[in-house]
Amino acid sequence: MKTLYLDCSMGAAGDMLTAALLELLPEREKIVEELNGLGIPGVEYVCEAASKCGIGGTHISVKVHGEEESEEMHHGGHDHGHEHDHEQHHHHHHSGMHEIGHIVAKLPVSERIRKDILAVFGLIAEAESHVHGVPVTEIHFHEVGTMDAVADIAAVCILMDRLAPDQVIVSPVHVGSGQVKCAHGILPVPAPATAYILKETPIYGGQIRGELCTPTGAALLKYFASRFGEMPVMRTSVIGYGMGKKDFPAANCVRALLGETQEAGDTVAELSCNVDDMTAEAVGYAMEIFFAAGALEVYTTPAGMKKSRPGIVLHVMCREDKKDEMAALMFKHTTTIGIREAVSKRYTLKRSVETVQTPFGEIRKKISSGYGVTREKYEYEDLTRIAAERDMSMQEILESLGK
Repeated sequence: MKTLYLDCSMGAAGDMLTAALLELLPEREKIVEELNGLGIPGVEYVCEAASKCGIGGTHISVKVHGEEESEEMHHGGHDHGHEHDHEQHHHHHHSGMHEIGHIVAKLPVSERIRKDILAVFGLIAEAESHVHGVPVTEIHFHEVGTMDAVADIAAVCILMDRLAPDQVIVSPVHVGSGQVKCAHGILPVPAPATAYILKETPIYGGQIRGELCTPTGAALLKYFASRFGEMPVMRTSVIGYGMGKKDFPAANCVRALLGETQEAGDTVAELSCNVDDMTAEAVGYAMEIFFAAGALEVYTTPAGMKKSRPGIVLHVMCREDKKDEMAALMFKHTTTIGIREAVSKRYTLKRSVETVQTPFGEIRKKISSGYGVTREKYEYEDLTRIAAERDMSMQEILESLGK
């Protein structure tokens, strides 16, 4: 599985993510030319080699009308921990989601990329709306240098589309510590919008003073992450370093690793209980309920119980996050007073269903593949329906289909 792992041990910002992803692709100069050809009003992307703590990487700066936007003009852009200049701040045009929608609508990108860009802005707008206590429609991106943010978000969405990973895993995010100045005054780090966007994701502070993760960086991570966690076992094919502007005791960069993860089995919980005082009908009904609630597999095995009673062992397999719900249902719908849990690793073939045209009409076909194996099987219900309609046996139908 093609996996992108983003190491955010020094936070993340839009320009750092852009540079890290750019390093994963060949023909970087050509891609920067393409970005400059997007026609974002007044925007120019400048790509340069940069070094932090002796590590070489790429730094992308975004110039708007010839000058680089920074936190001196707004809070929450791609720069880290600069002082603000409030005089300059007030000269800047404030754009709402409506104006951003207009800009994005004109970009020469696919509908999918356009949807991605607007969704990332939506996360930022929702956070700013929550923090300031005003409706999303009244949010003005004065806290995110608008053109700068459009440039960063568009670039990351385009590069992600080009890389097309099957999954994106993001490390726990280092957000920094201390305080950051903004137009409203002095705010704690992470800034309230960043903290809101990264709710329910693993973040941490530390000794480094300054804003390491910006709202733009946070929104991009939140939107593209399949999950947050440790680096998986993967064969890495290419590594990119996207450098921030400031110098810290640690290398100020986002590191992107692209490679293949093994088709490892997923983990499932198997809940089981012994029952010797339920009717067959009651057991059958309970099994239906477990399947309806999302069980992966439910089955029984005969067992000899104490006092020489014949009984069954009921097995319910489910995903680990459903085991508490499933255990509650087992207690409710069986007579057991105790349930055992075993956690197993499960290896499965990837499954898909396609509809094929046959002399008998449309029939669904299940296709299972992986581990060098491909299997195909016609849907049982479709075969039995045709057998009844045509007064044929299933065997005759399968032979006619060349099976």
